[in-house]
Amino acid sequence: MKKRTTMSHIVRKALWSLPLCLMSLMPMQASAQCGIENKAFGNGEFLTYDLYFNWKFVWIKVGSASMSTVTSTFRGQPAYRTSLTTRGNSKLDGVFVMRDTLLSYCSAADLSPLYFRKGALEGSRYYVDELWYSYPRNHSRLRMHRIDADGEQHWQEKEYSDCVYDMMSIFLRARNFDGSKLKEGDIIPMPISDARNLSNSWLTYRGKDTFKVDGTGEKFRCLVFSFYEREDGKNHELIRFYITDDTNHIPVRLDMFLSFGSAKVFLKGYKGVRSPMTSKIK
Repeated sequence: MKKRTTMSHIVRKALWSLPLCLMSLMPMQASAQCGIENKAFGNGEFLTYDLYFNWKFVWIKVGSASMSTVTSTFRGQPAYRTSLTTRGNSKLDGVFVMRDTLLSYCSAADLSPLYFRKGALEGSRYYVDELWYSYPRNHSRLRMHRIDADGEQHWQEKEYSDCVYDMMSIFLRARNFDGSKLKEGDIIPMPISDARNLSNSWLTYRGKDTFKVDGTGEKFRCLVFSFYEREDGKNHELIRFYITDDTNHIPVRLDMFLSFGSAKVFLKGYKGVRSPMTSKIK
């Protein structure tokens, strides 16, 4: 089965890719100077989301996700610990079981990635990806570990002259860029690593729009991006993102385009946000 036809792939890609909408402002680097000053978030931020699927022209809630960031340590080094969990409810379980957990540690000093883990339950399959980062000779070295659904383990190491990130560490980094320099139609490559390889994907900036959160009635000014992957010689728009146009850069809406339908992710709640939500329309 092609990976873009599986609902779990698109859902996980959307929820893991919440931060990627702002990667367009990240300059390509000639060396592994992978840190950045953090101004976007602090200890104790917590975001929650609801997942909906279009079933026979009716939007049905089929799951939820939550993301938290706290201060911690990793191998004795001060760090931010960020976790993301996605859970399908009984409606989705009847079609496809989804229970995923992602964990990331990034340096508290400059947000350079230190460690990443992804545990994904898809139907009856469970697998694990892990990445350990080090920076010898001003390069990025990744020690990669994958446990397949059949229990087979794979280890490898790769080294890059440019910076390399995972789906979680890029979230923390990308939120610290200034969105005012974007131009509609900008196309930006997005090489993101898992425990196997780099992805063939990119973003296109679509301009600005507004979004009203159901339930709370809050309305936000947003930056809008499309996330693409190339497969079988064709480009596929998988996700369209709506991100708050303020210092926090919080994703508030994601539209997902499936081969057999469509799904949406909506912001449900947020707390512990570092800066005022100046994108909110009163």
